[in-house]
Amino acid sequence: MEFQNKVKILAERVNNLKENIQTEEATKNAFIMPFIQLLGYDVFNPLEVIPEFTADIGIKKGEKVDYAILQENNPIILIECKHWKENLDIHSSQLHRYFHATKARFGLLTNGIKYRFYTDLEEKNMMDKEPFLEIDIENLKESAVIELTKFQKASFDVDKIIDSASGLKYSTAIKDILMHELAEPSEEFVKFFAKQIYSGKIITKKVLEQFTEIVKKANNQAFKDIVNDRLKSALHKEEQTIVQEQEESQEEIKIITTEEETEAYHIIRSIIRTTIDANRIIARDTQSYFGILLDDNNRKPLCRLHLNSSKKYIGLFDQNKKEERIAINNIDEIYQYSDRLIATALMYE
Repeated sequence: MEFQNKVKILAERVNNLKENIQTEEATKNAFIMPFIQLLGYDVFNPLEVIPEFTADIGIKKGEKVDYAILQENNPIILIECKHWKENLDIHSSQLHRYFHATKARFGLLTNGIKYRFYTDLEEKNMMDKEPFLEIDIENLKESAVIELTKFQKASFDVDKIIDSASGLKYSTAIKDILMHELAEPSEEFVKFFAKQIYSGKIITKKVLEQFTEIVKKANNQAFKDIVNDRLKSALHKEEQTIVQEQEESQEEIKIITTEEETEAYHIIRSIIRTTIDANRIIARDTQSYFGILLDDNNRKPLCRLHLNSSKKYIGLFDQNKKEERIAINNIDEIYQYSDRLIATALMYE
């Protein structure tokens, strides 16, 4: 969640500043360097990020890519930058050449708003023509941000990213095809459905035109149904959450911590604090009992007090965390069980 919030903050920065960014260099400083830092790399440390990284290509010497992110002195990501207004579609060939000349497995083409990640899925050491991941900072998708987390310095793993890149690349391509077909169905797409439901032997041009409109309407209706179902499901979950919160609120109202329970807690705290830090001894009141825990952890019960009826009990725990209820006349008798309370606390240490 923290990483997603940082990405959103960067997106707000881009939106607020972009009209004032007039050059490619300014785009790097204002948008792209903060993005690299967002991934956990120190842009001012040449052992992690090298600006103007030299990538000699054949007989052409001194060719430079804008940034190279390093891991153990080897480039792992090459970054080619453009001004934020530039169309990235016409600039991938330059990054393609740099990619081929280094051992980096990932290329990143960006204008500070769109970030296109490439690798070599189709041919070893040859950058694919199409990116396997694209982040649009002005139109953030949760799924894309999740994929971006894999490029963080703390979790960077080449093999894991490559494993997911293949499925990601082709699923994105399929999604794009589907979106296009749903908006403007091709002849083949329409025929696929017509052949399954049309009773005539030949699908004529007139029939095809008729089915094209039918398919468009069916697509629109299907989308509406999906959206409505999602909304109903979301509303149902929200209603369940509200009911649950109300029930929990009502339960909290029913729980009243008595003065006697508070005094008993201080007695137990004073006993156990001789061996355990007092700040770790936490009270938690419930409808059934007054519980005292170590580290506020339900799996570390120190004891339970049952004081709100005519008969009073203290619940002590053995090594198997099985509760033994012992009758007491008043809370001063708790001191008689000091050794057991201390032993229980030390059991969790």
